[in-house]
Order: sequence, then C-alpha cells, then structure tokens
Amino acid sequence: MPKEVCEITHVDEEAVIKVQQQMPDLSGVAKFLKALSDETRLKIAYALTVKDELCVCDVASIIGSSVATASHHLRYLKDNNLAKSYRKGKQMYYSLADEHVYQIVTIAYEHVKEGIVNDSDTN
Repeated sequence: MPKEVCEITHVDEEAVIKVQQQMPDLSGVAKFLKALSDETRLKIAYALTVKDELCVCDVASIIGSSVATASHHLRYLKDNNLAKSYRKGKQMYYSLADEHVYQIVTIAYEHVKEGIVNDSDTN
C-alpha cells in the first residue's frame, strides 16, 4: 500500500500565502463541532431534527438516560449555541438554535449514509 504523503518536499509558497491570508479564526467552529462530536449530544440534535421541540423528559426517554443526564447534555448544546430552550409550566422544552444546526446535522448524517452505501457498492 503506497504511503499517502509527498515523496519530495516542494512547497507552493504562493498557495500557502493565499490560504494563510484567508484563514479565519476557526476556534468557534471547532467548539461547535466538538459539541456535536459526543454521540449522545448528536442523538439529541438529530432527535430535534425529527421533532421541532422536545421536553427534557422526552429527550431522556429517547436517549435512554436519566432526566439529569439529558438535561446536562441539553444545557451543553444550549451553552454552545446549538439549542435554545423555554419553560412551559413546569417543563423545559428544547429546540435546535436555528436552521444552520438542522442543516449541519442532517447533511452530516446524509454524508455518512452515502459513504456507507458507496463502500458497500465497491465490495
């Protein structure tokens, strides 16, 4: 199997400078993606793509956890601007923060699903 590295060192200085000059601060994006990198939080975010809003008790039931654990994960998503919440009587309801979060979760799922289909096609 060939190594996936350059066999010689040759840096395209012009390309490097161009990219470096256009590279924004991506720390917020990294934090955003880190919040979704936990499988439980990702399940919660996906659940919120299926149902626009869910109470903490519903989320706990969906992910098979205690209400305290679900609440912790939901608060983490909210603190990282992926979810929003409101109180209705004695219940807390959560939804995705905006359409961007919805799109990222669904596109990521579709991407992985297509990769699985494509992998099975090549075997």
